[in-house]
Amino acid sequence: MNILVTIAFDGTAYHGFQVQKNGKTVCEAFQDGLEQLFGVRYDVKGCSRTDSGVHALEFCLNFHAETAIPMEKLPLALNRYLPPDIRVLKAKEVPEEFHARYSAHSKEYLYRIRNSAIDSPFDQSYYWRCTPKLDVAAMNEAAQKLVGKHNFSAFMSAGSTIVDTVRTIYRFEVEQQGEMVLCRVEADGYLYNMVRILCGTLVEIGSGKRDISQIDKALQSGSRQDAGITLPPQGLFLSRVFYDTEREGN
Repeated sequence: MNILVTIAFDGTAYHGFQVQKNGKTVCEAFQDGLEQLFGVRYDVKGCSRTDSGVHALEFCLNFHAETAIPMEKLPLALNRYLPPDIRVLKAKEVPEEFHARYSAHSKEYLYRIRNSAIDSPFDQSYYWRCTPKLDVAAMNEAAQKLVGKHNFSAFMSAGSTIVDTVRTIYRFEVEQQGEMVLCRVEADGYLYNMVRILCGTLVEIGSGKRDISQIDKALQSGSRQDAGITLPPQGLFLSRVFYDTEREGN
């Protein structure tokens, strides 16, 4: 059967999701757990690649396996063999042709900014701190200019070899909750470091270092120099993956 699993993970100790030769990854740790449970090292298809240090509140992956374990009990069974910074939240059987990445309609990322001169002693691994007072209203106004179908090459890491740089952003919202500024963006796909550069650009606007009009300039020029800084990975979370059935309300 084709099994869709939703996991959450703390990416601090990992070199992203995708298996790599030079470092420990979430996928490798998950496959280790699968192998211990089933006695077979199944191939896993993830919904996205994530950078080193990036977290996930809901990350989807699928694999084909033969098992008599009921889907409602599979999360507990798998969690016995996974490290504590990776948890299976739910599992279900999906159609044979389903692919966690290619069947996705869109993905939502969350970037957490602590707008304070003082760090929290509890969760420094899950935000980026910014001392200057941010104009959150200006950041949200700028974010709306990025909604829609655009060439986002200016918001891609320099040196990336991706040729097709057109993506569609469906929603981009910036809100303040106490000392935390939360940036949520949903798009049909992302370029390398795109979310971290988008949010870095908004931070420069919110701190008065960049004017909102420069968003239009960056979109038109496609030049990396016309966009803002790349924020560090620890504030970034893959927060949700949307599939067509969810968009239809099923």
